Amino acid sequence: MTPLQAALESTLNQLPPPEPEALDLSNRLLGRIIDEMAGNGNRLPFDRFMELALYAPGLGYYSNGLRKFGEAGDFVTAPEISPLFGRCIAGQCLEVMAQTGECDILEFGAGSGRLAADMLAELERLGHLPRHYFILELSADLRQRQRALLATELPHLARRVQWLDRLPARFRGILIANEVLDAMPVQRFRIGAGGVQEQFVGWESERLQPFWDEPQTQDLAQSLAALAERYALPPGYASEINLRARAWIGELADCLERGLVLLIDYGYSGREFYHPQRDCGTLICHYRHRVHSDPFIHPGLQDITANVDFTAIAEAGEAAGLECITFTSQAWFLIGGGLEGLLTQLPGFEQDPQRHLSQLQAIKRLTLPSEMGERFKVLGLTRGLKEPPSGLAFHSQPL
Repeated sequence: MTPLQAALESTLNQLPPPEPEALDLSNRLLGRIIDEMAGNGNRLPFDRFMELALYAPGLGYYSNGLRKFGEAGDFVTAPEISPLFGRCIAGQCLEVMAQTGECDILEFGAGSGRLAADMLAELERLGHLPRHYFILELSADLRQRQRALLATELPHLARRVQWLDRLPARFRGILIANEVLDAMPVQRFRIGAGGVQEQFVGWESERLQPFWDEPQTQDLAQSLAALAERYALPPGYASEINLRARAWIGELADCLERGLVLLIDYGYSGREFYHPQRDCGTLICHYRHRVHSDPFIHPGLQDITANVDFTAIAEAGEAAGLECITFTSQAWFLIGGGLEGLLTQLPGFEQDPQRHLSQLQAIKRLTLPSEMGERFKVLGLTRGLKEPPSGLAFHSQPL
């Protein structure tokens, strides 16, 4: 057991118990999962289990109405840490809009609505609002929270914001996904003695239990075999593959006529993702600001995520006709996108010492290598742009 695995295991043993109401919700979701297993040979592929745990209507983690974001939830996202995050992205959108002309912004999975509010406020300040700010949000509960936040903070812009159920057929502008890819269901695999195996989930001894078997589909078997050969994965190696994300990138490419796809998430290049020492994969769970490694406890009450293989995402974009312009860290992206200039606009220490120090601490969380600065990456995919925006032109890492 590695030190990281030992730490995750220790955290698992110290998780606070759910409240009775939350536990009842989790048990109802568990019943639905078991029922679906019964109709599928008493097992589910891990990606389908993850899909139900996160997105089952009314019960899944992102659909059940429990608090998720912020200090009172399970984790904090970059927009919740500082409004400067959204203001930096707004500046990048402005540079793209200068090339595309009048256009739209579409945000996937807008969470609390904080990023949308900060971006719209900044673009209004800059005098260049988009025609529409679309939000593609699958959770009815989160849609309601987003509407409430935007109605409270920007009531005069309410008509400019529209919620979508699906991608538009044609789109020109900026597509933004901040911490979306990591929440897509992944398939788990390992290199067994007889070849590549897929992880399934069953019900045994009164709990959800993982087990390994031959891949359920030929497409997955071929993808895993190619992956194992490309990165020379040894026997016993286990990890994840996100085929849904690759298909999703293809859908974005199909609708984007001209503009930018901006993807921000925690992850690695393919070489780092499938590094020999990362032989247990990257799957982690978030529960009340604690990180652990068991996705099978308290379904519906914890976030389940996997790091992003940005090489696979970039290759999917290029195969679909998009241009991969930059892969960089969040820190370099924000610095190149004008973070320093925005900092000078904040009240100084003499004017408001508490706010000044608070903002400095927030910027450290967003940019320091030991915080989010290096762990979070930014990938830019474009179509029809002559120049990348400044945050994506500032620094690039190899994929």
